[in-house]
Amino acid sequence: MLFPTIEFAAFFAIVFAVTWLLNNHNDPKKWLLVAASYLFYAAWNPNYLFILFGSSLGNYLLALWMGSLSDDRSRKGLLALGVAGNLGLLGVFKYYNFFVANVDNLLSGLGVQSSLPFLEVALPVAISFITFHALSYLIDVYRRELQPTRSLVDILFYISFFPHLVAGPIVRAKDFLSQTTHRSEPENIRLAFAIFLILGGLFKKVIVANYLSTGFVDDAFQNPTAYSSADLWLAMYGYALQIYCDFSAYTDIAIGVANLLGYRFPQNFNQPYRALSIQDFWRRWHITLSSWLRDYLYKPLGGSHYGVAWTCFALMVTMLLGGLWHGASWNFVIWGAMHGIALVIERLLGFTGKGGARRLPPVIAWLITFHFVCFAWIFFRSQTLDAALDYLRVMLSFQSFAVTVTPLVALMFVLGALTQIIPDRMQERAEAWYDRASLAIKIAIPVLVIWLIAVASPDGVPPFIYFQF
Repeated sequence: MLFPTIEFAAFFAIVFAVTWLLNNHNDPKKWLLVAASYLFYAAWNPNYLFILFGSSLGNYLLALWMGSLSDDRSRKGLLALGVAGNLGLLGVFKYYNFFVANVDNLLSGLGVQSSLPFLEVALPVAISFITFHALSYLIDVYRRELQPTRSLVDILFYISFFPHLVAGPIVRAKDFLSQTTHRSEPENIRLAFAIFLILGGLFKKVIVANYLSTGFVDDAFQNPTAYSSADLWLAMYGYALQIYCDFSAYTDIAIGVANLLGYRFPQNFNQPYRALSIQDFWRRWHITLSSWLRDYLYKPLGGSHYGVAWTCFALMVTMLLGGLWHGASWNFVIWGAMHGIALVIERLLGFTGKGGARRLPPVIAWLITFHFVCFAWIFFRSQTLDAALDYLRVMLSFQSFAVTVTPLVALMFVLGALTQIIPDRMQERAEAWYDRASLAIKIAIPVLVIWLIAVASPDGVPPFIYFQF
């Protein structure tokens, strides 16, 4: 069930109405939202509902057991069991075949025949995000930053809540569970904020990202040798805008939908292509993932507490695993390694001050950062390593400068770029105006914008890019 569809609009309209009717009855309301979330997930594949429920129940029981213990060694053993169980589930579905394929290749190179079996199963939607939410809960309980909840419905609700279920944002357990213990307060609903996020997300996904994808970027990456060097440079920039507009659209809609239901989600993007360093980029891009990796991986590895060499090691491990989290492919490993190496170089050169590389003029720092990020996206987008290398070979050959971009796609470039430079105060002023407007205008604006998006959109609604992760 995709956000920009009639099916989801009807689903959300019913859930919204019943949720607020039950607002004074908190437990029934939460059970309703759990049932709605399971229905939302079942629309993809009902056969995998057992993963969603099993993960929730298993982590709920493990956290209760951990919370009943005072011995640190026993608590650590339970944490290790929980981490192994969660990562093991992720590994079986997402990485087992990748591991087997690489072992087969290695053994074949050594002249040894291998008959390791492959798993013929589809990758469950949202399994990575389910795992991250479950680990957040367990680790926070272990650190005693959060008391284990005795309410099963709260854990079922936290892990399955449909706005963030498929592609985030990653919501910390302690932040979300504190909102489930009481009724939602209608005065905390930021109507203009939610409406503008949802409308903006629909526009970024349905118009900008989809036209960039179907009108230019997909064909260029599928067959780079058929395009000129100039076209491939433009397609690289186009994909950078496409993935931003696609992914930020999902999380914008998720944050807006959750707010309308009475729950707060954290910000996930902050104009990342304005970054002046790679560290600054990761403060702006997929903020909930980068902060999760920082707090649950980089810092436990030692972070910057054991000298420069260890800091560089911790950065590389964090970014390599962050790359591998995106998919079982060497392309994602290379993408993560590129960002890890860049972060290490910035650390060694002292370019890690807040706000970017302070030793370079801002324009130069921005040009270097932006183009590094775009070059790394080539490995992220290409289906294979050979495809990425073919793309780079043609792009860097500078043998042809013919451009095949249509005026419509050129307009999408402009609109995508504008998302990076529109100041926050413009949205704040628009929200303030909307809050003061009459009820008729409050209804007319979203109806009109949605109708215009529907009329102007290309045929079909492709899934969000991050659904595959």
